[in-house]
Amino acid sequence: MPELPEVEALALDLKGRLDGRAIVKVHVAAFSALKTFDPPLSALEGTLVDDVTRHGKFLDIDASGVHLVLHLARAGWVRWREELPMVPPKPSSKSTLAVRIELDDGTGLDVTEAGTRKSLAMYVVRDPHDVPGIASLGPDPLEDGFTVDVLGAILQREGRKQVKGVLRHQGTIAGIGNAYSDEILHAARMSPYKPANSLTDDELATLYAALRRTVGDAVERSRGLAASELKGEKKSNLAVHGRAGEACPVCGDTVREVSFADSSLQYCPTCQTGGKPLADRRMSRLLK
Repeated sequence: MPELPEVEALALDLKGRLDGRAIVKVHVAAFSALKTFDPPLSALEGTLVDDVTRHGKFLDIDASGVHLVLHLARAGWVRWREELPMVPPKPSSKSTLAVRIELDDGTGLDVTEAGTRKSLAMYVVRDPHDVPGIASLGPDPLEDGFTVDVLGAILQREGRKQVKGVLRHQGTIAGIGNAYSDEILHAARMSPYKPANSLTDDELATLYAALRRTVGDAVERSRGLAASELKGEKKSNLAVHGRAGEACPVCGDTVREVSFADSSLQYCPTCQTGGKPLADRRMSRLLK
């Protein structure tokens, strides 16, 4: 799933490509992706792209005051096309293509979604805050106003909830997903199951520093990369996420995994849980 650093870099890349270009047509190949009806898609035709920005993990293309907002969900991505096919795409449940944006110079964007779980969403709005997911976002962790005190207040408010879930909840903190929450907690040497309101002052300071450093460094590494390079850059710099069974790059212990119904987390027992493996509830049920 694209998270804050990838969407930030994607917005920067697309801003350079789309600046001053006119949108000729938006073709919807997966009707389930379009979540709005007013303004209609036709409101984008003939508009000039003024800016491309990010709100959490939402991508926002501002075209003459009409905003085309994309949430790429778990398996979505945006691909630049130097040349578009002459024939418009046809709706198909077998294709990965969800949306095609046609520009005035014959180039364009293909918005795709792999897999069978279709969660990608597109909104056409006058104000990005008309998108419910944007209106309910928590603070952006890279903004100057996101201080250690702000993080501390959030954790206290969330009570006994596990810190992993607090970090990745978009209404609490914007832009951090499953991968970077694993990386932040590994950098902070903290268990993903630790209750949010149980952190000492020193632990809070450590978590805050790990959050800002992990996300900030990922943004800097991604800055200037083309969209086609961002997935590889992210994967190559992850310490524990997606690396179950491999050696921890810090201590050499084996990275472990806890599986849930529709996701999983990865962690290092030596670095994060005092050497004790966390219970994998799904495996426990299977062994009963």
